[in-house]
Amino acid sequence: MIAVGSGPAGLSAAAAFRARHPELRVQILTADPAMPYAKPPLSKEFLCGRDHHVDLHTPDWFDRRRLELVRGITVDHVDLDAREVITRGGRRYPYWNLVLAPGAIPVPLDVPGAENALQLRSLADAVTIRMAALQARSAVVIGGGLIGCEAAACLAGSGIATTMVAGEPVPLQRRFGLDAGERIAKLLSDCGVRFIGPARVVEVRDDGVTLDDGGCLDGDLVVAATGVRPDARLAESADIRTEGGRIVVDAHMHTSAPNVFAAGDVALAHNIAAGRRIPTEHWRDAADQGEIAGASAAGYPTAWGKVPGFHCAIGEARLKYRGWGIGYEHTRLVDHRDGFTIWYEASGEVVGVLSLNADDDYRLAAELVGTHVPVSD
Repeated sequence: MIAVGSGPAGLSAAAAFRARHPELRVQILTADPAMPYAKPPLSKEFLCGRDHHVDLHTPDWFDRRRLELVRGITVDHVDLDAREVITRGGRRYPYWNLVLAPGAIPVPLDVPGAENALQLRSLADAVTIRMAALQARSAVVIGGGLIGCEAAACLAGSGIATTMVAGEPVPLQRRFGLDAGERIAKLLSDCGVRFIGPARVVEVRDDGVTLDDGGCLDGDLVVAATGVRPDARLAESADIRTEGGRIVVDAHMHTSAPNVFAAGDVALAHNIAAGRRIPTEHWRDAADQGEIAGASAAGYPTAWGKVPGFHCAIGEARLKYRGWGIGYEHTRLVDHRDGFTIWYEASGEVVGVLSLNADDDYRLAAELVGTHVPVSD
């Protein structure tokens, strides 16, 4: 078996396959030259300068399982007829079963001077930003998504005058609504982050950015947290079915091609609890899907049925979301003494919950969302 990608989906797939076939060859191909690492800490503990080991496994872990980790190579295309993976240098890797788990790639910042902005997607990116922050007195974070919020809070917590610029009135409004955005903006303010929105950066300079209203913001350090998009190029070039930029798979992570599976950010997978295909972009979900893909490739198919979820750290606050991540019709806000819960509802059912210091609600959400319990009057 070959897994393309060394993130949680690729590693979980390889380990799951190996557990069921102790003797067959298993290879993991990745363009990243680093040993596999966890990405969530990159915008949290690691960027904040707190000691945190990001390595997922030691070299010995791979050796004991006889998993061949091939780093620093880029897969160019897949030959479905020959059942081979071909790298950019022309090397061919034959496979019997293939798991595509290339993850996502950053959405480029398309403005003059964009090359002066740093991205935060890889370990190398995080190291670069962390080193640049040591000399910075001011910073601008472009983008009001989850990664941008975490990064801005970390930079401000390091004593850097930090401004976040986003194209909506409050952070994450399009995703979680106005109530959530207002409370997230307050969390950022409590961390020392200045939020400007709706606004758009039209140029990145050596010493900051220029906004669409002509205003300028100083920034010794500029971070482009402009989101990511699934990397479905291998599937698209091989005429494997995709939809909306993701690889379409069933509940067992099987694609439209024989013996080819996909998992993680790149997959649009059928969730049996949801009764529909669900896109996810979160670490735990990628690991779960990878395990299913590896088991299915090994001939022991299981089905994806967990309710997706994630945690987000803004300073000392820990936001938790559980739900399908789909559109909602109504929200219900419940403020607590030291936090809040926002319930998201559609078609008379709870489809998600966002909580702060409300773990009981977070745990309840898994049951309500997963079992399609009607909303009480």
